[in-house]
Amino acid sequence: MAKAIMIQGTMSNAGKSLLAAGLCRIFKQDGYRVAPFKSQNMALNSFITEDGLEMGRAQVMQAEAAGIKPSVFMNPILLKPTNDVGSQVIVNGEVLGTMSARDYFAYKKQLLPKVMEAYRKLEEEYDIIVIEGAGSPAEINLKKEDIVNMGMAKQAKAPVLLVGDIDRGGVFAQLIGTVMLLEEDEQKMVKGMIINKFRGDKTILEPGVVSLEEKTGIPVVGVAPYMELEVEDEDSLTERFSDKQEIGVIDIAVIRVPRISNFTDFNALEMISGVSLRYVKAVNELKNPDMIILPGTKNTMEDLLWLRQNGLEAAILKKAAEGKIIFGICGGYQMLGEKLSDPDGVEAGGEIKGMGLLPMETVFQNLKTRTRVSGTFPKVEGALSSLTGVKLEGYEIHMGESVLLEGAHPFTEITDHVQNTTKQDGAYCNNVYGSYVHGIFDKEAVAKNIVKAIGEEKGLDVSEMTGIDFAAFKETQYDKLADGLRKHLDMKKIYEILEAGLE
Repeated sequence: MAKAIMIQGTMSNAGKSLLAAGLCRIFKQDGYRVAPFKSQNMALNSFITEDGLEMGRAQVMQAEAAGIKPSVFMNPILLKPTNDVGSQVIVNGEVLGTMSARDYFAYKKQLLPKVMEAYRKLEEEYDIIVIEGAGSPAEINLKKEDIVNMGMAKQAKAPVLLVGDIDRGGVFAQLIGTVMLLEEDEQKMVKGMIINKFRGDKTILEPGVVSLEEKTGIPVVGVAPYMELEVEDEDSLTERFSDKQEIGVIDIAVIRVPRISNFTDFNALEMISGVSLRYVKAVNELKNPDMIILPGTKNTMEDLLWLRQNGLEAAILKKAAEGKIIFGICGGYQMLGEKLSDPDGVEAGGEIKGMGLLPMETVFQNLKTRTRVSGTFPKVEGALSSLTGVKLEGYEIHMGESVLLEGAHPFTEITDHVQNTTKQDGAYCNNVYGSYVHGIFDKEAVAKNIVKAIGEEKGLDVSEMTGIDFAAFKETQYDKLADGLRKHLDMKKIYEILEAGLE
């Protein structure tokens, strides 16, 4: 059976996901078959596996680091917030239903057999499982029904490494306070601590590390540096949203709607030298971009109303009339149509007018489309005509279907790899384009041709501004992460903790 080690944090965004990915990469490099696991994940960014099932992106990123294909067994429970007090509950890749936080808290213990069934499947196949916790194990109001932190560690008999984030301040209080709030048996399960995101002279930190070890009786197994890495972020805590980027030669604005999802769609564009990709949530931030992207969203109708109320819809319509490229993905694509109808109350219910930039209508349905796709842009006209014949791949994940009206042209022709069927997707009209395909920009040729089209329209030489093979680039980032952690973590001690396990 597999050995297990668990990464828990003193708070959300302490760096658990990245450290778990780094350990996955190190164990892989050392010749072990390794898999990630997180019993319960809450995020709006999700992924569709080859068999059409839905899981959290953090475990996808960790699976990539481990050199294996993502599986829903790595993330058996995914919670996708629909509002401030409720979430869509996805179990083993399938939608169970939508629950309030209180109802889910009362229900989740019933999911423990599903969690352990998924874990046992991984345990049979791999040598090492790197388990990630969620939030903090010291949430004393939630500990009784815990299935993701110490509750999971007990089930898996996994020793725990506790991570604190020094970049946000108070790291010694974080770590000591967390340990103090654990039960005595839980304290004994914490076999090491990691101070994460450190910048500066480590020798200045050393007296604090000694004191930390004395006060807790737990060794510090590493001080991990703050690393600049380009790997896919998981949720709304991403630093990309607060990055005040300068305007580049090619300027792309992504509308940051309140329930934005799958914003990893834009990483490939962001990696092109000379391109600025900005997340915009107010009219005064929009400025004069060359291209505006409406992203995916967990609630299309409510986010469209938000656009309407804060004036961004009017600003986007004005830019469209000026000839700027408008591009919608998934929920953003649905917003661009004439009308959105929700007869079954899948989202907000009722019917609202769309932005009217594409001749099409969307009806929301209870059935969720989940599939991986590949295909081409068969014939594209207008500003992005250079996409004609270019190949694409990605995945679909949406509630609702869109029907094209007179004047709209299908944007892509794709093969559904779950249903094994070919279909037309998306629409374009003049300078407005939309598609249901997430990851549509990831292929180098797609991103490159979009930048080329914008550059030519502006009379710029963009021959040196080329895209990248994003999958190959991510491999270099996982190696960089592993190299950095090897230098700053006591891997000998971590291997000893892994081997000893829990009594």
